[in-house]
Amino acid sequence: MSTVLSRVETSSLLTLFVACLAVLANTFTGDGEPLIASLAFSGVAFSFTYSLIQWLGPTFIQAGLKGRDMSKLRNPEIPETMGAVCAVVYLLILIFFIPFPFYKDIVAATSGGGNRDVVVEHEHSVVGRVLHRFPHTKLASYLSALMSLQSVVILGIADDLFDIRWRHKLFIPAVASIPMLVVYFVDYGVTNVVVPVKLEKYLGTLIDLGWVYYAYMASIAIFCPNSINILAGINGIEVSQSLVIAVLLLTNDSLSLYAAPAVPYPHPAADPHLFSIYLLLPFIGVSLALWWHNWYPARVFVGDTYCYFAGMVFAIVGILGHFSKTLLLTFIPQILNFLYSAPQLFRVIPCPRHRLPHFNSRTGLMEPSMTTWHQPPGKVVASVLRVLARLPIPLVAITQDDRGNIVSSSNFTILNLWLVWFGPQREDRLAVGIISMQSVVGLVALLIRHKLALLVFRQDNRE
Repeated sequence: MSTVLSRVETSSLLTLFVACLAVLANTFTGDGEPLIASLAFSGVAFSFTYSLIQWLGPTFIQAGLKGRDMSKLRNPEIPETMGAVCAVVYLLILIFFIPFPFYKDIVAATSGGGNRDVVVEHEHSVVGRVLHRFPHTKLASYLSALMSLQSVVILGIADDLFDIRWRHKLFIPAVASIPMLVVYFVDYGVTNVVVPVKLEKYLGTLIDLGWVYYAYMASIAIFCPNSINILAGINGIEVSQSLVIAVLLLTNDSLSLYAAPAVPYPHPAADPHLFSIYLLLPFIGVSLALWWHNWYPARVFVGDTYCYFAGMVFAIVGILGHFSKTLLLTFIPQILNFLYSAPQLFRVIPCPRHRLPHFNSRTGLMEPSMTTWHQPPGKVVASVLRVLARLPIPLVAITQDDRGNIVSSSNFTILNLWLVWFGPQREDRLAVGIISMQSVVGLVALLIRHKLALLVFRQDNRE
């Protein structure tokens, strides 16, 4: 991997960086224009992340942060844990962005706008003047999101360095989510859920879940990072699925803002979606730079840090943006992958450490990887496996010995299942297939959410 940027790369990145700085400088002529500023910061994030990944590759290898790409003929050794670079740039961008969403509150709408020494007569301070209050709750939510992300990045880097066991690292995101949940409890504290219209006569219009709702939010914080980590193993798949989810959530935010009633003052439904956009745009910027280096044939590996970091970004925007159910709609493939993987995750079926598809060096194609049964499975498990293998659309591939005993079965991930359905494929075609499926399922889910929500609930939260 070359550490020197080409002339085209240097000129393109420098042009993008200068243009984004000019946009940022121009935003101060108005009210800060946080949306435009966030978009400009995304360009800055892309430029820095792209360059740093290229420059730091050999440094990571010298530090021992490296791995071999087992899905290539020559098994090249490439830098690992590059998701840490992506995450650090993202955190710095969020820190620099802090003044922009609050610029109007800090300068334009308070005495901080050059009026610190102006004496206001008593009658004018009481009559005919609306006192401005700084939105401390918004700032607290933003800073809590930043703290949770910093925590999960630190824990993710620790996992990449020390290879923490699954049963220990499963709850890492829950620990990192504590600052966010505490701020949610103090500043918002709503634990009611809306009951579908058909159930209102039995349960009422609202149900207060109390502490169960916080357990639910902690579960989302656990599920999102780990579900991305489970759906991994081929070049580009972790970053690609994260980019698709981010774009889907950005689409949901845009649709919600478009549908919010037009009123002279900001609608309550607008602020959470703006908060989501402020976090998603820079995330897309850093992820695109990482994707460029991680796509087939990969020149870097992302590491577990990126999976934790990306999943926590989604958990934060879903929880603090108050659309956690919509968030889960964009995770349908990851939910299905988790459910499909459950027999191996809970040791009903032997689970090897790595379940990535098998690379056939003779054909250059990816095939379903198989887990070996050192002892024949019990009658119930064997019967279920045979039924799943004989379905019109098989859900597993099995091999049997001369006596009819199952000696191996395909690993339970949708990557392997895709290869069972469509046969051996090149690595990049497999990734394209999975990402296309994620995109289609997500778009259909958003269509249902925005067009059919009122068939299930009495009121849409955008109204």
